[in-house]
Amino acid sequence: MLELETWIDPIAAMIVLAGTLAATLLRCGWRDVGIAVAALRGLFEAPFSVAKAKGRLSAQIRAIAEDGFVRAEPEHFGDSEFDSLSDLMISQRSIESLHNEHFKFKEARLHKAQTAITVLDRAAELAPVMGLAGTLLALGQAQGGLAQDGGFVAAISTAVATTLYGLIAANFLFSPLSSAVSRKWIREERHRDEVLEWLADGVTQSGPRAGTADLQRYVA
Repeated sequence: MLELETWIDPIAAMIVLAGTLAATLLRCGWRDVGIAVAALRGLFEAPFSVAKAKGRLSAQIRAIAEDGFVRAEPEHFGDSEFDSLSDLMISQRSIESLHNEHFKFKEARLHKAQTAITVLDRAAELAPVMGLAGTLLALGQAQGGLAQDGGFVAAISTAVATTLYGLIAANFLFSPLSSAVSRKWIREERHRDEVLEWLADGVTQSGPRAGTADLQRYVA
């Protein structure tokens, strides 16, 4: 019967995790690791809400329809991209500019997501290496050990555990986190694209009701 307590080795876990984190930091640098940490925090934050964004931006569309671009005020609700797009709609009145600005934000998010995924993939690659390094260290300590005092057995146990922990860290921690960051980015971009198209269509349809010269230039 498998006894789980025999596989619990804090020293082996520390060797693998600390070694993997240190090696990843050295390979990727502080900046990229910081981006990865921010992406991991984002996994536990509330996701981008299509309903909330449409609900707040609908007020922007109504204001443009009723007052025109000249008198309408930008509608802000705390999302940096759509707050910027609202400012842009009022100031430049150009659908092309709206899409260009969205593309800039999308590119910035893509760069951060790719950086975070790269860092986590590097960690997944390095974890088994750190497990092997821990195994070699433990076997080195076992040389000359006496079976009767338990030193040799403990060293072999740590050697096996570090190999196992390296594989677990790679396949059940870092790789899944990398995939989670990727899925979150894909889902958020799909939702943001949906809101952008909805916003552009809504503002275009509100054009004839506004009846201003600026609005005609916007639609054109």
